[in-house]
Amino acid sequence: MRKDSPKKGILDGLRSGEAIPMADPMYSEVRDAVNRTFQLLARLNSARHTDEVRALLSEVIGVPVDESTIVFPPFHTNYGRNIELGKRVFINHACSFLDLGGICIEDDVMIGPRVNLTSENHPVEVATRKTLVPGLVRIQRNAWIGAGATILPGVTVGENAVVAAGAVVHQDVPANTVFGGVPAKLIKKLEP
Repeated sequence: MRKDSPKKGILDGLRSGEAIPMADPMYSEVRDAVNRTFQLLARLNSARHTDEVRALLSEVIGVPVDESTIVFPPFHTNYGRNIELGKRVFINHACSFLDLGGICIEDDVMIGPRVNLTSENHPVEVATRKTLVPGLVRIQRNAWIGAGATILPGVTVGENAVVAAGAVVHQDVPANTVFGGVPAKLIKKLEP
């Protein structure tokens, strides 16, 4: 659980991997940040050109998105400031990125439609269930995430790996492999 620190806010705590109870007195910082993001997403999701989408996504994540990266709306996120996007990334329609714990997408990644990347979870135990437990999601260079796949907190998808459509990934995916199913498991190895 979080230790109060005058230098570290709740959003910084989540990004650094601290579990945060939703009853924390500073939790309003999360709600305020989410509301700011939702206002920007309303504009992003009604944009009529990929350049406009890229500019608004840059506002959402707080840093410029490279002009080689393309995102098709609608796009959904709860915070946005903990998303890192590389170059030549393609994100298809209707993806959802819950990024309070951090999402890092490296260069040349392809993400299919309706993909869910979630860096947040909750404990199973009833007494602590209303606690956010963050875990960085990392999609390494040249990976491909198939349509409707879900990547859970703390997972790294390795370089050149493929996550099959509809897979639910709860463990790291090694480089140069194909993972699929629910829960996802190794289907085959790829030549590097």
